[in-house]
Amino acid sequence: MQIRLASVTDVDDLARMNQEFIRDEGHRNPMNLQQLAERMHGWLQGEYTGVVIAESEQAVGYAIFRHAPDHVYLRQFFIVAEHRRKGIGRQALRWLWDNAWTDAKRVRIDVLIDNHVGQAFWRSVGFADYCLTMEAESPPTSKRN
Repeated sequence: MQIRLASVTDVDDLARMNQEFIRDEGHRNPMNLQQLAERMHGWLQGEYTGVVIAESEQAVGYAIFRHAPDHVYLRQFFIVAEHRRKGIGRQALRWLWDNAWTDAKRVRIDVLIDNHVGQAFWRSVGFADYCLTMEAESPPTSKRN
């Protein structure tokens, strides 16, 4: 396994994997591949750092994160389906802690509520529930008398 910092030359691979990530976790993000690439480009040119996880020089995963004053926010972490359950994700997280997050006291992630496989993975590598984000798509109706 190889891990390297991502650059803007990686945005097409990152966008392709991001699209697979969106499908896998059941996210309702409607962005197409070009929009995902543009967003990824903006992140890498802005406050986010990315890493590419590779096997035999083929990208099999990635991570996108940013440092905040009291934590690291891991916005996206993804391993391509056919490379899962081989320890790659665990090894990549260990690399991140040892090389990219050396001063971090904590790392925060978001996992969709229906992504049970993702939740199980994160719990298995030491993450615990911290908060629950809730939303409503439209204002609740109110009845007045």
